[in-house]
Amino acid sequence: QVQLVESGGGLVQAGGSLSLSCAVSGSIFKVNNMAIAWYRQAPGSQRELVAEISRGSRTNYADSAKGRFTISRDNAKNTVYLQMNSLKAEDTAIYYCYAKGAWGNAWGQGTQVSVSA
Repeated sequence: QVQLVESGGGLVQAGGSLSLSCAVSGSIFKVNNMAIAWYRQAPGSQRELVAEISRGSRTNYADSAKGRFTISRDNAKNTVYLQMNSLKAEDTAIYYCYAKGAWGNAWGQGTQVSVSA
């Protein structure tokens, strides 16, 4: 059974940076064999895609994340990262890791990101 564990959230001032991690566990689940995405959900809003990376390392970003966020993958650590720079108050949300593979799909528990204006 795959498990996704997010970390790295916190409180930061506008203009600052945070790096989120999504560690994938489970002996047969390798990040280079699955598509992984970061989603976020702000209070009163729907969950939305922030960034994703495919098995072939193709990346895709929401317009709000382009130029500020970078998704990357470390196969050796079986971890996917989301580097977030130039954070804005509107980036405040719970950030979730999502993985999809031949085995199905899974969500992490989420990590809170709060950006003060």
